[in-house]
Amino acid sequence: MRRSALFDGPRFARQLEKAFWAMWCEKMGGKPPRLDAKGSKASKDATRAAKPGKRGKPPTQDDVQRAVALFKAGRYDEAERLARLLTEHYPEHGFSWNILGAVLKMLERQEEAVGALTRAAELMPDDAEAQNNLGAVLNDLERRTEAEPVLRRAIALKPDYVEAYNNLGAALKGMHRLEEAEATLRHALSLRPTFADAWYNLGGTLNEAARPVEAEQALRRTLELRPDFHRALGVMLFMLNYLAEHTPQARLEEARRYGAMLRADAGSPYTTWSCDPKPQRLRVGFVSGDLRDHPVGYFLESVLRHLNRERVELIAYSAAAKEDAVTERLRPLFAEWHSLVGVSDASAARRIHADGVHLLVDLSGHTGYQRLPVFARKPAPVQASWLGYFATTGVAEIDYLLADETGVPADQQGQFVEKVWYLPDTRLCFTPPLTQQQIAPLPALSNGYITFGCFQNLSKVGDNVLALWSRVMAAVPNARLRLQGKQLAHPQVRGQLAERLRAQGVDLERVTMHGPCLREEYLAAHAEVDIILDTFPYPGGTTTCEALWMGVPTLTLAGDTLIARQGASLLTAAGLPQWVAWNEADYVTKAAALASDVAALAKQRAQLRQQVAASPLFDAERFAKNFEAALWGMWQSSTIAQKLQTTI
Repeated sequence: MRRSALFDGPRFARQLEKAFWAMWCEKMGGKPPRLDAKGSKASKDATRAAKPGKRGKPPTQDDVQRAVALFKAGRYDEAERLARLLTEHYPEHGFSWNILGAVLKMLERQEEAVGALTRAAELMPDDAEAQNNLGAVLNDLERRTEAEPVLRRAIALKPDYVEAYNNLGAALKGMHRLEEAEATLRHALSLRPTFADAWYNLGGTLNEAARPVEAEQALRRTLELRPDFHRALGVMLFMLNYLAEHTPQARLEEARRYGAMLRADAGSPYTTWSCDPKPQRLRVGFVSGDLRDHPVGYFLESVLRHLNRERVELIAYSAAAKEDAVTERLRPLFAEWHSLVGVSDASAARRIHADGVHLLVDLSGHTGYQRLPVFARKPAPVQASWLGYFATTGVAEIDYLLADETGVPADQQGQFVEKVWYLPDTRLCFTPPLTQQQIAPLPALSNGYITFGCFQNLSKVGDNVLALWSRVMAAVPNARLRLQGKQLAHPQVRGQLAERLRAQGVDLERVTMHGPCLREEYLAAHAEVDIILDTFPYPGGTTTCEALWMGVPTLTLAGDTLIARQGASLLTAAGLPQWVAWNEADYVTKAAALASDVAALAKQRAQLRQQVAASPLFDAERFAKNFEAALWGMWQSSTIAQKLQTTI
């Protein structure tokens, strides 16, 4: 929610500063002191301004160069002050607006940057850089349909404009126009093969197109060109979870490299904190960009409703601008709600530190909208990773990772830089969908054959998965396979998947493919499925829980990492350990055996919702008590917390 003028300190400060300068100029006859990049006697950096000019007259070249020099030196606060004066004194000078917009973008104040850059683009309609800058900020704000024509205008003005092609490719990816995005980004790389940002965006596009092997190659090329590009390494860490060929040790080493990058950027972390060392209530902060219609929101909502507010005080730090009906249900469950959108990592850490948070919980890991650089600054004395990610973050400043013993057996704790803190029963608790849909009868009863299904992101469906599914289809010769996912909206992806299935010996006459749909329709589609076949080494999470709620069990294959054992953890918590396979042969054997007993499947389907609703996987009150105990346990066990308590 936008802050009102009464409480918007930064906005008021800028307006007050503007008023002071106006008074100075009026009193001194329009001759304020000047600002140069080296500084001068009144604060040496920020109190000299450009001379006011006549309407339509440009500023002096010296004034413009001073603003550019401050920008290039990374002195953005000073550059902003000078750029604002230039735009006030020379409101028709487009380049001054362009500088101001660029500075605001670097200060992560994109909403303000859009206004400045829109004015620059209007005043300089034939300037490719002005158009590209505006398009880039619109893309940052996910206003991609607005960004596209602006970026195409930049390319029309400058056909070899590599940066504009890169920004256009990123916008097209965000609009899920993957073939166009890939072609655009590859064109950018044909113009400049060493452009790291284009390799980075290509990697994301290829992953979205269910081509994770190629995506990894693109991201490794990115890191060859920019070894300190921690955002690219974070995306690659997430992507490695799709690929079976990487060992847990290799993933841990890459994660440690990421953590070292963050420490180098963050500088010295906080070592003192202002929180109450002996609290009656723990102040617990949650950092996430997914406090909305998203799996994190689904798993979080019912848990928060059952936490004891006399023992914990919850603070939300939202890292994304997206809000929806789930957001509105979550917001009242927090005592405080703060947006980190457009706030730098250093400023976000200062805010959290000043809030006196005892325990800060990361809900993102290496997923989208993550703010792990904030955690590297250690703004809270105790920090933990939970829910939104399923491997080590690599950030040594995060003390704990919440898990259960099925997901992380004792002999696998070495896969994490964080200390594993065990929750009883399960590390996750699902909030049932707000739907009145009833469980449909088992479709095999009317079809006369078993329909296996999968609703997963196709990036999880590697050739190893298709090979095992082919063995299942051979073991159940009259079965059908129903696949549905967002990537299947693209004809190219459907064609590629068909070829991969054919290469594994699967008769395409036995396979149907369906594109994305609304959640209600997706839930209803379970009426067409008898058994879900899980993917590996990255199994389902939300889809597994939703399928259980709709009466459809999942056959999962347990692996040797937290994410690879997620299906085993969920099904064990739901009271269905018999649906967990421990090797590929077991997977095929269990699929055939389960599919052969249609009467047992029908009976289980009719009572499955009632069964799982009473299980730890859906019992929010039970989970909340366990989670609250874990929060207090981590606080009391922390060496830092113990030192705080002994120094008062």
